[in-house]
Amino acid sequence: MDGSMSSPRRDVVIDVRDLRMRYGTKDVLTGVSFTARRGDVVALLGPNGAGKTTTIEILEGFRMRSAGEVSVLGVDPAHGDEAWRARLGVVLQSWRDHVRWRVRELLVYLGRFYAPYSTPEQRRPWDVDELLEIVGLTEHADQRIKSLSGGQRRRLDVAIGIVGRPELVFLDEPTAGFDPHARREFHELIHRLADFESSTILITTHDLAEAERVADRILVLADGSIVADGSVDELARQMATPAEVRWTQDGQRHVHPVPSGDATSFVRDLLATDGGTVSELQVKGASLEDTYMALVRRVESGQPAHSSRTGQDGVPATMQEVRS
Repeated sequence: MDGSMSSPRRDVVIDVRDLRMRYGTKDVLTGVSFTARRGDVVALLGPNGAGKTTTIEILEGFRMRSAGEVSVLGVDPAHGDEAWRARLGVVLQSWRDHVRWRVRELLVYLGRFYAPYSTPEQRRPWDVDELLEIVGLTEHADQRIKSLSGGQRRRLDVAIGIVGRPELVFLDEPTAGFDPHARREFHELIHRLADFESSTILITTHDLAEAERVADRILVLADGSIVADGSVDELARQMATPAEVRWTQDGQRHVHPVPSGDATSFVRDLLATDGGTVSELQVKGASLEDTYMALVRRVESGQPAHSSRTGQDGVPATMQEVRS
């Protein structure tokens, strides 16, 4: 295999092909397939009960799959050893142990477990003072954990999950309990991990605005498989989710829905016809919430939703089936 083919494969951090999971007689995952590359921020969305937690636990090596092929950092999670686990970071929805510890001493203690797995390419663990600054806990470093507020405790959850300077981070509802300022700071942390640490981030969240803000790609899991895979704009085009063009003309406010891909043509025609009297022109693209809700409604109505085949741009070829 030549270099042009092998290099992209080395860049693949998660490779899932036809993943299946059955509990008794119930099929939860019926053929999940997707990839994630180094530095990607991927949001996994889906209705409650869609299998998101099951999928994540299989990728983390905490649950055995029924069938399919899974590779995480080049290793089958079912056989991952301690050196492999040291390359992962897991931020759970909550962490309830060690309440009598102080913040700094807990991070120092946990960090020691990662030191033997440090490499010239990836120094482990994270410097504790730097980590405390990143997650906004420097002023609380010597407090006992049981005295932290809910938001501060959530920041510590994040610090615990990434103390080993992971190459791949799993974030499960990471900003639950965060105020708007803390949420914005956390989003900056996600981008820092992806852009400067080249970490791959897989995030599950019910906050669609958050997913739209931080994720490069959106995966929608429903009906046991990935039914959508692409950027917010790609999914909006695939679903033909309408955008809105808003403008003022002769003192009256107008709002006109147009297919996302046709907004530019509509604006061009509008300005060519009445450009001299048009003001306050705005084009509001379809939000992820608009696209997600349209997609889930289609799936729940029983329309075809299996999308294991993906095109070159990462958008499932069978999205056309979802639209039909």
